[in-house]
Amino acid sequence: MNTTAVKAEKAVLVGIVTSGQKEAETEEYLKELAFLTETAGGIPVKQFTQRLDAPSRATFVGTGKLQEISEYIRENEIDLVIFDDDLSPSQLRNIEKSLECKILDRTNLILDIFAKRAQTSYAKTQVELAQYQYLLPRLTRLWTHLERQQGGIGSRGPGESEIETDRRIIRDKISHLKEQLKKIDRQMSIQRKNRGNNARVALVGYTNAGKSTLMNLLSKSDVFAEDKLFATLDTTVRKVVINSLPFLLTDTVGFIRKLPHHLVESFKSTLDEVREADILAHVVDISHPRFEEQIEVVNQTLHDLDAVNKPTIIVFNKIDRYHYVKKDEDDLTPKTSENISLEELAQTWMARNNRLNVFISARQKSNIERLKGILYDEVKRIHVQRYPYEQFPDSYE
Repeated sequence: MNTTAVKAEKAVLVGIVTSGQKEAETEEYLKELAFLTETAGGIPVKQFTQRLDAPSRATFVGTGKLQEISEYIRENEIDLVIFDDDLSPSQLRNIEKSLECKILDRTNLILDIFAKRAQTSYAKTQVELAQYQYLLPRLTRLWTHLERQQGGIGSRGPGESEIETDRRIIRDKISHLKEQLKKIDRQMSIQRKNRGNNARVALVGYTNAGKSTLMNLLSKSDVFAEDKLFATLDTTVRKVVINSLPFLLTDTVGFIRKLPHHLVESFKSTLDEVREADILAHVVDISHPRFEEQIEVVNQTLHDLDAVNKPTIIVFNKIDRYHYVKKDEDDLTPKTSENISLEELAQTWMARNNRLNVFISARQKSNIERLKGILYDEVKRIHVQRYPYEQFPDSYE
């Protein structure tokens, strides 16, 4: 039997520390970049950081750091270098010329993961459009290295024949894909209207917060869930009934820091599910050390989608993974997410500023009845407005 094993690519990760981004933040962002790399099938083996006032316009990092990275690449047979920020076409050309290996930036890596994860023709069309929009200003760079491009991370999607064409043909392809998506958008809009007046609840949150696991638990379905970033791309809608009260529950694509603009535009119909929802359930990974920042990323994305003025339930998930180290009584250092209990956490600004909040573990099914009670109350409030003569129990029991 003949089998073809795909060799996992070894990757070096690069980030910078600036006046607006502290070293601890850069380290955390590179951890996320490493997770993205693993999700794409690569092996992150080392990370490089440099403190700069601003990225170099020519090579992003300084020439000395670039030389250091180049030496490490040669000595350790590195396949690709991934930068945690978007690179301009000129930066990509200059860096690739200096390092003589495959270079990806954050957007390219995320697009690659989306291409790998897309299952339906709709998701594939959305990703392909985003890839071509990313590709268009970088055509000249791609022409210079096609002979060395041997597949792997960053090479999914448009093939060589498309890349070798001129900008006019790429623009025609983009126009064609946009027309395809417009047709699908209209079909999906009709589908949403045909769902009737059932209340709609959309699960939103940072990628890997546990939305799909929660979706499976509440709807008794089998949506694909995995401990990886962007495990699911296609929007899933399921009918859920709590205490004889029906509503529609939607699982949406996860958000992430610096979500590529092209992807936001391409996934417009997917994100329309968020815009048209009656209630949002914002799922938060409470075990993540920077969960507060992730909350802000999601809130900003919701603001950009004009979907902030909706009843929102904050669902603090993964309490089974939350680590609490009790401080000594004479320790006067400020408390952090690592040394504050869940009971204390529930009394912080998160609980005070959000009337609707609950701490759960979707994986361990902890406190799910409390969440169902909140969902029941919020859905009932909307349902009785639309169907004033229907009778339901006062509360979920």
